[in-house]
Amino acid sequence: MITTIVMVKVAANRIPEVAQAIADLEGVSEVYSVAGDVDLIAIVRVREFDQIADVIAGRLSRVEGVLSTDTHVAFRAYSRHDLESAFSIGYSAPE
Repeated sequence: MITTIVMVKVAANRIPEVAQAIADLEGVSEVYSVAGDVDLIAIVRVREFDQIADVIAGRLSRVEGVLSTDTHVAFRAYSRHDLESAFSIGYSAPE
């Protein structure tokens, strides 16, 4: 699985609608509204590199209200959450 992190600048009055439209795209797993230099961060997960262009350049960047995108391809995950999920046997402690 190839993960890309897409920083998205959006027209200020369209952030909620654009976020939902991006979240509805195939290949987009999560969209976050954020503070800082960009308005949204989208996590795109695809199986092959060619699909990155299809999702981001072909669909995401064409959503009405998207002003610009900046895409970063992830090489390796270091998240404790990801590691715990990979080794989980499905046991949950009672609450």
